[in-house]
Amino acid sequence: MSSGVSLIVPVLDDTAAVSVLLERVAAWPRAPREIVIVSGARDAELARLCAAHGCQLIETAANRGAQLDRGAAAASSPLLWFVHADTQPPELALAAIEQAVATGAESGCFRFDFQGPPQWRKSLLARLVALRIHMGGMPYGDQSLFVLRDVYAQCGGFAHQPLFEEVELVRRLRHRGTFRALPGRIRVSTRRWERDGWWSRSCHNRWLALCHMLGVPAQRLAGAYSRPRTRTDIEP
Repeated sequence: MSSGVSLIVPVLDDTAAVSVLLERVAAWPRAPREIVIVSGARDAELARLCAAHGCQLIETAANRGAQLDRGAAAASSPLLWFVHADTQPPELALAAIEQAVATGAESGCFRFDFQGPPQWRKSLLARLVALRIHMGGMPYGDQSLFVLRDVYAQCGGFAHQPLFEEVELVRRLRHRGTFRALPGRIRVSTRRWERDGWWSRSCHNRWLALCHMLGVPAQRLAGAYSRPRTRTDIEP
């Protein structure tokens, strides 16, 4: 059974993750109306993968915000759902999104969690993210944002920048009072936390968010996102 949701996935040199995501979605009892993959680089293997799964592939310059916006423009459904390639969305996500919209939501996200076996550090960090959002903090793109197409257009879409592209959009969506955080868990990749250290990575992410809030350009912060740096490397 097909839903009325367009699934939009920005990609940059992550074909293996896209393959896992597409296999996962193919096994769901309810399918998205369409899947739009927006790649920031030419990739013959990705093109073959998209053809095999019947996905629309768009190739453009590497800029996550611009990629997401390009995908939204290409999608045909009234409901847009933006998913990062290396996440694991819940199996009943599409039904949950449509149910939320049917009961008044115009946009929303899922609950943050980590992939892999349970660990106390994962559980604690996921709870802290949930608490931050409950207290009015920003839900980011790795929580798989969904939004009605016309509302997305009214709120200006994603900023065309490589990091924190969702911040202004989410602020405008929440200001409307119809943004809903759903209980389903979106499981994000642990690779950056395992590479950099759980507390180092988490503190680094918070530092980047603070720098962005204080006006440091996203283009400058994007280079620091790939690995932790000391505070003196980035001055707000």
